[in-house]
Amino acid sequence: MPAYDDNNIFARILRGEIPNDTVLETGHTLVFRDIRPQAPVHVLVIPKGAYVSYDDFSANASDAEIVDFHRAVARVTRDLGVSLDSGQGFRAITNAGAHGVQEVPHFHLHILGGRPMGRMVQPD
Repeated sequence: MPAYDDNNIFARILRGEIPNDTVLETGHTLVFRDIRPQAPVHVLVIPKGAYVSYDDFSANASDAEIVDFHRAVARVTRDLGVSLDSGQGFRAITNAGAHGVQEVPHFHLHILGGRPMGRMVQPD
């Protein structure tokens, strides 16, 4: 696992050095709007802890952090009208490492919705 970079953009957002459009903040999780949205609803869900990727978070986060993160996803999808209870669904994407085309080395989950999303991966 690569070392966590304390100067990545999400770490700087969490420290308040870079502004964001916060949608939801809990004790362990921050949700904010993507600055380059790819759908009518496009938010990023990030843990406040220093985790590089989803597998890092899943293996090393506390139970409280994991529960808080997933409950924040449920709450924000409902609040933004894309959950199956309030809308027509969404796509959740996380990227890890070079093959996953991860751009920021801080675990983050993209929630995209508000329109049909198309195929997930196009064949080569």
